[in-house]
Amino acid sequence: MQIHYKNNRLEKVLIAVNALAAAAVTASFVALFGFDKPWLQVEILYAAQAALLCIFIVEKIIRLCNAVSMAELWRGNWFEIPLLLALATAVLGAGRWFYKGDPETVRHFAVGIYLVLQVVTKLCRTSVNLAASGRSPTRTLIASFLVLIICGAGLLVLPMASTGERASFVDALFTATSATCVTGLIVRDTGRDFSLMGQLIILTLIQLGGLGIVVFGAVFALLLGQALSLRESVAMQDLLSTRTLSRIGNMIAFIFMGTILIEAIGSVAIFGMWDDVPGWTGNIHKQWYYSIFHSISAFCNAGFSLFDDSFIRYAQKRCWPVYGVICPLIILGGLGFSVLYDLANNAADRVNRFFKRRFHTRYRLSMEAPKRMRLQTKIVLSVSACLIVLGTLAVLLFERYAAPADAAMTGTSAATELAPAKAGLLGALFQSITARTAGFNTIDISALSASSRLILILLMFVGGSPGSTAGGIKTVTLAVIIITVFAALRKREEVEMFKRSIRVVVVGRAITITLLFAAVLFAASLALSITENANGFTMSDIMFEAGSALGTVGLTTGITPSLTTAGKLIIIAVMLIGRLGPLTLLAALTFNLKPAQYNYPDEAIIVG
Repeated sequence: MQIHYKNNRLEKVLIAVNALAAAAVTASFVALFGFDKPWLQVEILYAAQAALLCIFIVEKIIRLCNAVSMAELWRGNWFEIPLLLALATAVLGAGRWFYKGDPETVRHFAVGIYLVLQVVTKLCRTSVNLAASGRSPTRTLIASFLVLIICGAGLLVLPMASTGERASFVDALFTATSATCVTGLIVRDTGRDFSLMGQLIILTLIQLGGLGIVVFGAVFALLLGQALSLRESVAMQDLLSTRTLSRIGNMIAFIFMGTILIEAIGSVAIFGMWDDVPGWTGNIHKQWYYSIFHSISAFCNAGFSLFDDSFIRYAQKRCWPVYGVICPLIILGGLGFSVLYDLANNAADRVNRFFKRRFHTRYRLSMEAPKRMRLQTKIVLSVSACLIVLGTLAVLLFERYAAPADAAMTGTSAATELAPAKAGLLGALFQSITARTAGFNTIDISALSASSRLILILLMFVGGSPGSTAGGIKTVTLAVIIITVFAALRKREEVEMFKRSIRVVVVGRAITITLLFAAVLFAASLALSITENANGFTMSDIMFEAGSALGTVGLTTGITPSLTTAGKLIIIAVMLIGRLGPLTLLAALTFNLKPAQYNYPDEAIIVG
C-alpha cells in the first residue's frame, strides 16, 4: 500500500534510520543469544534494546505528522495500535497486575518480541517495495536469496548454533545455501552437529527459501490488511508467473494458507512414526518437533533430515508414513502452486455444481459450463505421473539385473556384499519421487548400480514443475521439447498438446533452458573433476553430486562432506543457479537490453 508524505526527503532519512535500527536490533539479539557468554553485559544490551524501542516509537510519531493523510497512514499500519497497547500492558502491568515474581523478565521479553516484529514487518514490506520499484523483479529475487544466504551463514557460524566444534564459514555458507535453495546437501550432520538453535535457523531458511521472501512479504502485507498497489501486483504477477492480475491477492493467500494447511496435516500424520523403530528415546515434544521439521522439509522439497541415514532405518521397518505421507508431501510441493490453485478451483467448482443440482432445482437449466482444467495443469500432472512410473520401473529393472557401481571395480564379491541394499518396489518408488525434487532416501545411494544412478541423474535434471519449490528444467519444459520432436517427425508446423497449440516463443524458451542447464551441469562436473582430483572420486560420483546440486535435490553418494573448499564453493554456486534457474539469471543480466526492431531476410539451411 502506497502512503504519501509531505516531505519525501524526511521519509528517506527515516528509512535509513529504520535500516540502521533494524541492523542494531539483530546485532543485539546475536550478542545476547549467539554466544556462550554475551559480548557485553546483559544490562547494557537490554538498555540498547530499550533505546531502539524509543527510536521506533519516535519514527512512528514523525511519520504520523509527515503523512499527507492520517487516515491513509492508519489504514496501512493499523496493527501498530494493538502491538503498542500489548507492549504497554506488559511493561506497565508486569509486577503490578500479573507475574509479580520476576517482572523484569516479562518486560525484556515483551520489548524483544516487539522489536522482532518491527524488523520482520519492515523487512517484508521492503522486499515487496523493491520488487515493485520499477527495476527487474528477478534482480530483487536474486538479491533476496543472496541476503538470506549470507544472513543464514552468519547465524550458523555462531557458537550456539553448533553442538560441538564451531562450524567454519564455508560449511555455514554451504549449509545456508543448501537450506535456502531447498537442496538438502550437507557437509555437517543436521541432527548431530547443529544445536536446536542451528536447526531452527535451517528450518527458517527452508521455509523462506522454498516460498520466497518476497512472497512472504506480500503475505505479511495482506494479512495486515494492506492492499497491494498496482505496481506491487504487477511485480508479484511476474514473480509468481500468474496470468491474471486480479487474482494476485487470491493466489498469494492460497500459497500461504495452503502451505500452512498441508504442512500441518503432514506433521499430524507422521507424528506417530518416530517411535516405531527401536532406539527412539524422544518425548512427545521431540516427536512434534521432528514431525514439523520433516513435514516442512518434505513439502518444501528440501531433503533435510534430523537422522544421519535419512529414512533408511524407517524404510527397513516398512513404516507406512514414509510412503503414505512423505511421498505425497514431496509430490504436492513439486507440482507448483499454480497447479494446486487450479486443482482447488476446479474441485470447489465441482462441489458447488453438485450442491446446486441436488438442492437448487432452479439452477439445473441455467448453470454455466464446468470449469476446465488449464493446459499447464494437464501437462504437469501427466508428465509427473509418467516420470514417477518410468523412474520406478527403471530403478527396479537396473537394480535387479545391473551390478552395483562399486562392483565394476572390485569384482563380483562387492556385488555380493551390496546385494542386500537392492531396492524393492517401495524403495524404487520412493527414490523415483524424491530424485526429482526432495532428496530424502530410503536406500543407500552409494550401493546403487551405475545404471540406476544415471536414471536418478536424469530425474534430477528434469526436476519438478514451474512455480514449485523444486529445481531442474521442469516437467513442462520436458513435455514441450518432446512434443516439439514429435511435431517435427509428423511434419506438423504447430506444436500441439491436449488439442492446444504451443507458441513458438515457449518452444524457444524450453530449448534455451535445457541447453543452459546442460551447459551448467557439464561445466560443474568438469570443474569438480579438477578440484576433487586428489580425493579419487569417480566421474559417476562427481556427475551425481553436480546433478543433485543443480536440480536442488540433495541426494548424494556420500562425497559431500569430503569435498575440498573449492569443491564446496562450486556446489554452492551450482545450488544457487539451480534454485533461481539459469534463465532467471540471464534475464536479470539482460533486463535493460531492448529487442531489435528489424529482421534479416531468411535463407534455407540443412540440419540433421
